[in-house]
Amino acid sequence: MEILKNEKGQAVAPQTQKFGQEAFEKMNATEIRWLGGAGIMMNSHGTNIMIDPLLEGFDMPLLIDMPILPENVSTLDALLVTHIDNDHFSRLTCKDLLSVCESYHAPHYVAKVMNEEGIPGTGHNIHETFTVDDVRVTLTPAKHNWQNESSKYHYREWKEEDYCGYWFETADGTIWLPGDSRLLEEHLKMPQPDVILFDFADNEWHITLEGAIKLANTYPNADLICIHWGSVDAPQMSPFNGNPETLMGRVINPQRIQVLAPGEVYTL
Repeated sequence: MEILKNEKGQAVAPQTQKFGQEAFEKMNATEIRWLGGAGIMMNSHGTNIMIDPLLEGFDMPLLIDMPILPENVSTLDALLVTHIDNDHFSRLTCKDLLSVCESYHAPHYVAKVMNEEGIPGTGHNIHETFTVDDVRVTLTPAKHNWQNESSKYHYREWKEEDYCGYWFETADGTIWLPGDSRLLEEHLKMPQPDVILFDFADNEWHITLEGAIKLANTYPNADLICIHWGSVDAPQMSPFNGNPETLMGRVINPQRIQVLAPGEVYTL
């Protein structure tokens, strides 16, 4: 594995592979695309879901080009958000997809904010299951309420249930996005997933590198699609500075580490 680094020493994702209408069409498979950052697109037999898409308007400089812009998204059955942070809940992206997106889903607090912004969000409890066509989605727990440690955000109490991951059951297998979270004991007691959308940021309010390796080795047969790295030009900020090279030699069955370019297809 060889990862490109910029002049600041920051690991950078492979060159973006742009996509268009072909990604949204009905198919006999489940395809996953990393959108850069924490964003994911999934097409399962023609059911199109985006999770935490940040396709425009971020307030920090980027290292990548977006693989698709909102005006080129032809249809979405659902858009899911894990939590309120603006690299996950892009208000601008959500609003610009209103005309093509059938439904929006999030934890209750985020859905409340969505509705205040004119986005028709449906709120869910942790462990609640809902369906998007034939895809079953379950919210999994996360601990990422870092705002309680910052005086800037003391206008409310930030609860663990304001943040989540998502577990997807498709016709072709299971996909798990733990979300931004410290490693929880419950994370180590899940069924064996086929794919983990894998944050490995070495940050105390993320999973940490050691936590990510522990999670990966708890599920030794899951493919690991690396996310939340190589996308934001912020070398001083550990949440954006993972490097997949640090996983080598420490993850069981290292061939399952998937270093995708933004927009590149992974078929489940």
